[in-house]
Amino acid sequence: MKDLKSYIRTIPDFPSEGIMFRDITTLLGNPAALKHTIDLLFGHFRNDRVQMVAGVEARGFVLAGALACRLGAGFVPIRKAGKLPHQTIEEKYQLEYGEAALEMHLDAFGAGDRVLLIDDLIATGGTAGAAMNLIDHLGGDVVGAGFVVELPGLGGADKLRARCDKVVSLVSFDGD
Repeated sequence: MKDLKSYIRTIPDFPSEGIMFRDITTLLGNPAALKHTIDLLFGHFRNDRVQMVAGVEARGFVLAGALACRLGAGFVPIRKAGKLPHQTIEEKYQLEYGEAALEMHLDAFGAGDRVLLIDDLIATGGTAGAAMNLIDHLGGDVVGAGFVVELPGLGGADKLRARCDKVVSLVSFDGD
């Protein structure tokens, strides 16, 4: 297996000028790279007694769903506002280029459940921090957070480490 980084496409100036977008859809489209990614994440979290895996829309769904199956855990979707059909809680947060909101069903899991947060990329930590706030609001115990890509220069993973002991990124890209 080649380095996972070689399966990630970089798209300059998306979604705005100066941003180097790290696109994992090329990794997801390669069966061997996808399997290797899930195997690596599984290896990091297999002993953490995870009960629920929360995935952030949209690429986080793919990873979280597959990982939940491997871990024998349930899957919780964390979606953009207005996309879930049942009663939800909402958390607003700042993006590098605006404001957004995430939602989760009020009955996604029970208080004290061990929840693993999964997304494709950690940059400033705004999205992941908002997702953790939703999990905390329902009384979940965030046992870890996993990402395929980290942009360490933006400090998001360090912010998450102040909130949970285990933050895992499989590859990192310097700069943004």
